[in-house]
Amino acid sequence: MSMSRAFRPCIIIPCFNHGATMARVLERIQPFGLNCILVDDGSEQKTADELVRLAALYPWVTLTRLPKNQGKGAAVMAAMKQAREQDYSHALQVDADGQHQLADIPVLLAEAEAYPECLISGRPVYDSSVPKARLYGRYVTHVWVWIETLSLSLKDSMCGFRVYPLAASLDVMRKNALGERMDFDTEIMVRLYWQGTDSRFIATRVVYPEEGLSHFDALKDNLRISWMHTRLFLGMLPRIPSLLRRRQSTRDEPHWSKTQERKGLWGIRLMLKVYRLLGRGAFALLLYPVIGYFWLTGRRQRQASQDYLRRLARVAEARRITLPYKLSSFRHFMRFGDAMLSKLATWQGDTLLGRDALLVDAARCEAQIASGQGTLILCSHLGDIESCRALGELNKNVKVNALVFTQHAERFNQVMKEVNPDACVNLIQVTNMGPDTAIRLKECLDRGEWVAVVGDRTSAGGYQRGGQQRVILSDFLGAPAAFPQGPFILASVLRVPVFLMFGILQRQRLNIYFEPFADPLLFPRATRQQSLQNIVDSYAQRLEHYSLLAPHDWFNFYDFWQRPSGVPADRESD
Repeated sequence: MSMSRAFRPCIIIPCFNHGATMARVLERIQPFGLNCILVDDGSEQKTADELVRLAALYPWVTLTRLPKNQGKGAAVMAAMKQAREQDYSHALQVDADGQHQLADIPVLLAEAEAYPECLISGRPVYDSSVPKARLYGRYVTHVWVWIETLSLSLKDSMCGFRVYPLAASLDVMRKNALGERMDFDTEIMVRLYWQGTDSRFIATRVVYPEEGLSHFDALKDNLRISWMHTRLFLGMLPRIPSLLRRRQSTRDEPHWSKTQERKGLWGIRLMLKVYRLLGRGAFALLLYPVIGYFWLTGRRQRQASQDYLRRLARVAEARRITLPYKLSSFRHFMRFGDAMLSKLATWQGDTLLGRDALLVDAARCEAQIASGQGTLILCSHLGDIESCRALGELNKNVKVNALVFTQHAERFNQVMKEVNPDACVNLIQVTNMGPDTAIRLKECLDRGEWVAVVGDRTSAGGYQRGGQQRVILSDFLGAPAAFPQGPFILASVLRVPVFLMFGILQRQRLNIYFEPFADPLLFPRATRQQSLQNIVDSYAQRLEHYSLLAPHDWFNFYDFWQRPSGVPADRESD
């Protein structure tokens, strides 16, 4: 597991009389290659002896023993202080009873590395083993936490499977006398929120083994939790103004498809007139104030750009890849503006291939055109999607149809029609993907035409099944990201050769890459889900490869690693 130098996590485990389960827990976390601080919270001699044996067996385990039982919270705080002294940046807390889905450790760590200032917490998904009293009691705490923060952003405050940012956590511990037992997990999350540390949540399965040992005292711990909520409620009252301001500025980010298209039709028209009258040079100059305005006022898009570039830089560092230029969020926006110019130019009728563009493997592309086969091109939002038009310039015998969703680009499509109404004949504009669209695409392919569709964006109104969109989680730039199943299932249904196409700017020249992907793409019934996972993983790997070649060319300006709300993923943790 590769980590950046600034992100240095360890595992911390509080243990009180869990000698019977500790060996299995350590065995399960060993493959992740992290050092572990194990705190014996005054256990009985049998467990104490077992922990000494395990610490001797595993050199990556450091054992600390508290002289008497002080509580889970006290043990966790002792471990965090020790971790900070050993120069760790983050501490991943794991309970000793074996309830947690430890296979999700890489997912939590990837999220923590991507958002190093946040508290990353598991959000439990329970099976039938959960005691009903414990389950219902959690909802009472949820309501209190929402009141104490005046926010619904803390999805679950009681899960002990989480990654703490140590600097912020120790600061809270210095300023407050936190609960030392079962009240600790909730209190530190609320106080971190008050201090300005957001929490992010990862769904993870939690089980209650039949032989499991619980130290929850129904009377004493419920009294402690009640007293904790009383303190937090009283502490919330003077913070109401600041919490309301924060709630206004940090509402949960909607999925990109629920974000309204930004106004600016006049700006696009103005830029088009400048391009027509004064040429590309004047257009490029005008681009600075226009893009500057959108960069300054587009907080969500700017933050998404910065997040993407941070992730990409970490992957490049871990793989010892030299990036082609210094990364900059503003330059990322500027490259998008330049791509819009290319789109306008090609729609106006200007040629794409020539001095400023190169089809890298023209022979392969010409051979595919000469075959006369209908062909599906899987594109992305990496680079100039309009580079598909280069195929028409290469050979007039091929017609390329682009499948586009118009719901969130109505203003831009309106300008495109004004530029060249005839150019719309090769666009298949849809608001959702259904059987009618698939039949229409099949007819195009049967005529020997080509169809281009993007595979890197989920959409609330796009590819759906049973009323809900289906996504596949695949690793992209170091963390799981949601990719739509639709384009890949569509490709398998159409039974035609599938190629990938990326048009990226390299050394001031647009390089158009055209590479085979599948011929045809098939999902055998017996291994359908795994085959679908494998093909999406392959697509994500190629998208990542070309992103590293041209980092500023990826134009998904939203939180790409956010799982769409209410959308089930078909790749869940084992």
